[in-house]
Amino acid sequence: MAPHRPPTPHTPHIVIAGGGIAGLTTALALHGAGFGRITVVEAARHHRPVGAGLNLMPGAVRELDALGLLPALESGAALRTRELRYYHRSGALISREPRGLGAGYRWPQLSLHRAHLQRVLADAVRERLGPAAVLTGVRVTGVDVRPDGRPRLRLAHRDGVGRGGRASLEPDVLVGADGIRSAVRAALDPGEGRPPWNGMVILRGVSRMPAEAAARFMLIAGDDRHKAVVYPMSRPTGGHVLVNWALARPADDTPDARTLGDWNRSADVDDFLHLYEGWEFDGLRVTDVLRAADTAHTYPMVDRDPLDRWSHGRTTLVGDAAHAMYPVGSNGASQAVIEARALAHALAVHDDPVEALTAYEAHRRPVTTALQEAGRRQGPEVVIDLAHRRAPHGFTDVHEVIPAEELAAIAARYAATGAFDPATVNRGSPYGAPCRPVRAVAGPAPVA
Repeated sequence: MAPHRPPTPHTPHIVIAGGGIAGLTTALALHGAGFGRITVVEAARHHRPVGAGLNLMPGAVRELDALGLLPALESGAALRTRELRYYHRSGALISREPRGLGAGYRWPQLSLHRAHLQRVLADAVRERLGPAAVLTGVRVTGVDVRPDGRPRLRLAHRDGVGRGGRASLEPDVLVGADGIRSAVRAALDPGEGRPPWNGMVILRGVSRMPAEAAARFMLIAGDDRHKAVVYPMSRPTGGHVLVNWALARPADDTPDARTLGDWNRSADVDDFLHLYEGWEFDGLRVTDVLRAADTAHTYPMVDRDPLDRWSHGRTTLVGDAAHAMYPVGSNGASQAVIEARALAHALAVHDDPVEALTAYEAHRRPVTTALQEAGRRQGPEVVIDLAHRRAPHGFTDVHEVIPAEELAAIAARYAATGAFDPATVNRGSPYGAPCRPVRAVAGPAPVA
């Protein structure tokens, strides 16, 4: 992409639909690149971070560090991930690999609660852009792209502002960051329909465990039908740590279409605890983790088919709105962070917003499309499926089942797909250093 340069004197009004990780990071990246007229519209009345844990890969941490957020992330409930291990469900070790700094990256891999990341982002947006930059309780109901490419955003106010609680905005640029059920995406591609489901269900939650009982590494284990992901995501506090867990298994029945993409349906651990009896990996029993759960939720494993285009005129997409993918390879939040920086950089170096969005999409869409497709093939977790198919009852030496060269090739191929191998990441951000922060200027209020 072109080298960084300060924005032109005309500062466009940029509206971001969605106040989650993708939307908030985009707002901060735009502000850091010199844009001051930024409005985030969020459907929820209050920012209430939800969800469980996530991993931020070193490439994403690099971009958050460039925005000055790494100290805040690491000062709270975040843990540097040092090792990842893959296991067969029998307990046999498939592979172990260092992560983050231990793998030669200049930046760590971070395991943390989604709520902590969102809190850090929200605090930074309020501090740098001002509280008026985020409009809560405002839902996007439609988008019209005018002949000149400018978007008109139709809004519904939950608190009744405007005629019948409805209003509109006509920004210079619109960014859809409103998740897997994106209203912006639906307006640009109205015939797409519901997110496709692969027949699997995800159960996930957070457990508070004694530090000595929690593994100090991240593990992914299972067979060709059931998988478990478990990792600590906080430093010890009062002798306890927070542990994130996620389980994938075939669904018992077809989910209601209305729940596809819903991450917040409560689940009862007792309903599925028996399925993981005997799952023990180097002293960590999955059932112990589940019994210690503070929260548990379930949702169908869905994604979105790759789009042929993200941008229409002066409207584009980031994060799950652009490329919702399976939770494989720790890429959902990481790719959203990288995209936010890429988009801000493109808008800063191109005077014409349409040219900027075209350059941004040409840079990012091929990468995420490849990652979506790799995720559908299990990505790096395919080693678990291979081990089970070749030795369903377990093994003593994995190299008798999967040669070392094959294991290394699988890991390298996936890293190359997303350009997150150490050599590429360590070259530094391709998106330039942020400009000196500008004074935030509130965008125009919605037109009733």
